[in-house]
Amino acid sequence: MACLPPSVHRLIELALEEDLGRGDVTSEALIPPDREAVGEVLVKARGVIAGLEVAAAVFRAVDPTLAWEALARDGEAVSPGQVVARVSGRARSILAAERTALNFLQRLSGIATLTARYVEALRGTRARLTDTRKTTPGWRYLEKMAVRAGGGHSHRLDLAGGILIKDNHLALSGNDIPAAIRAVREQAPHTLRVEVEVTSLAGVEAALAAGAEVILLDNMSLEEMRRAVALVSGRALLEASGGITLETVRAVAETGVDLISSGAITHSATALDLSLEIR
Repeated sequence: MACLPPSVHRLIELALEEDLGRGDVTSEALIPPDREAVGEVLVKARGVIAGLEVAAAVFRAVDPTLAWEALARDGEAVSPGQVVARVSGRARSILAAERTALNFLQRLSGIATLTARYVEALRGTRARLTDTRKTTPGWRYLEKMAVRAGGGHSHRLDLAGGILIKDNHLALSGNDIPAAIRAVREQAPHTLRVEVEVTSLAGVEAALAAGAEVILLDNMSLEEMRRAVALVSGRALLEASGGITLETVRAVAETGVDLISSGAITHSATALDLSLEIR
């Protein structure tokens, strides 16, 4: 089984406290404490599954004696009617953990499913899809894990994970791209690439001349992106970002950019429809 970081276990504890903190009055009234059952996690819509180990951790947190059997793997395409996991043991425990486990599993599978659709749209191009920091507070590790399950790649995990000089950094430091790059190189670890956000071809030229390893093309038109690709000619990585949708991502990729970052794959994914059925 995968080793989840402490932050995820804390998140599970909070979620269970939210749902189970005052007990389960319905199950306690109706279900004998020694009744055992088997529950199956059933897929109700086509998609990509993600978060199975997180769901397992929820059941274990409620009752360590519950037995969990995964019948699929994160990143696997699933179809309606498919059983992706089975949990067995005390019936009260299964029902107490059910909603929280499904909330994690449905949310993460929704992200993996949407990511996979973007990745499929990019097939045959050089572009790689990456996520952003536009994640649900507290869920970043899990949501980025789901992006990877869907075939995407991760951008920086946090503000220490990479240098990205954005428009607000420039506005507060003199709007001088070369000076900003020099300043961060003096203080940042040599292992980190320097990325600069630009909104024009003039900005691309300035960032390239100053030695930026990655240039983020923010909300540029397709024609501007094509011209940026020709201008850079492989001397830096080019990342396209801003307002990119599933309908437009292919056209963006065909401009020749190396990376396409999308906040939508985490902040706007629809949960995959799943249920837990007692057999």
